[in-house]
Amino acid sequence: MKKQAVNRMHNFPDADLYLQSMDRIRFALRDIKEFENYGYDKHRLKTFQTNCEKLKDLPDDDEMVGDQMIVTDKKYSSSEKLKSSIRSLMTRVNMKFSNRTGRYRKFGTAKMGDMTDAQLLFCGRRVARVARQQIDFLSDVGVNENVINKVVDATTAFENALNIQQDRVADRDIAVERRVDIGNLIYKEMVTLCDIGKDIWAETDLAKYENYAIYESNNDQKIKRKEQLKAEKGEK
Repeated sequence: MKKQAVNRMHNFPDADLYLQSMDRIRFALRDIKEFENYGYDKHRLKTFQTNCEKLKDLPDDDEMVGDQMIVTDKKYSSSEKLKSSIRSLMTRVNMKFSNRTGRYRKFGTAKMGDMTDAQLLFCGRRVARVARQQIDFLSDVGVNENVINKVVDATTAFENALNIQQDRVADRDIAVERRVDIGNLIYKEMVTLCDIGKDIWAETDLAKYENYAIYESNNDQKIKRKEQLKAEKGEK
C-alpha cells in the first residue's frame, strides 16, 4: 500500500523552524524550574534539541535537485551516444535495404528522436538483436560484431544512467518526506513548549510571554520587534 503523503504543518522555511526552535529551547532552559511544574524537564528539552540538530543536518532540496540535475545530464549524454551508435548501424542497413522493406522496418528506429527513455532503451536492445539475426545479409556493408557491440555497450551505459537518475529521483522524494516528518515533529514540540511558556508568563511578565510567540515569517518577527522598541521608547 502506498504511504499517504504527509503535509507540512508550518508555512515557513525549515531554517526558520530550526532557529525559532533553538531560541525557544534557550528560553525554556532559562525558565526550566517553571517548566518542570508542567512535567516538561531538561530531558525532554534535550530530545527536542536533538531532533532540531537532525533537521539541520539533513540535505535540503537544493542539494537533492542539484544531484538529480547532474545525473540527468549524464543520462542525456548517454542517450545521445546510444542514438549515435544506432544511426551508425542504420546507415549501413539503409545501404542494403530500403526503409520501406520489412527487413529495415524490423529495427524499429523510426522517429527515434521522439522516443521516451523506455522506448529508446528497448530500441537499442532491439537493434542489436535484429542486426545479429541479419548479420549474414549485412556483412558486405560493414555490419559486424564490433558495430553491433557499440550499440550493446551504449544501451547498457544508457540503462545504467537511467537507473541512477531514477534512484536520485527516489532519493529526493525520500529526503523530502523525511524533512517533512521531522519538521512536523519539531513544530508540534515547539508549539507545546510555547503554549507552556505563554501560560507561565501570561499574567506576570509580558516580555517573557513574547519570548514564546511563534512568528510565521521573519517579517512578522521584525514588525513585532519594531513595535516593542517603540513601546519601550514611548513612541506612538
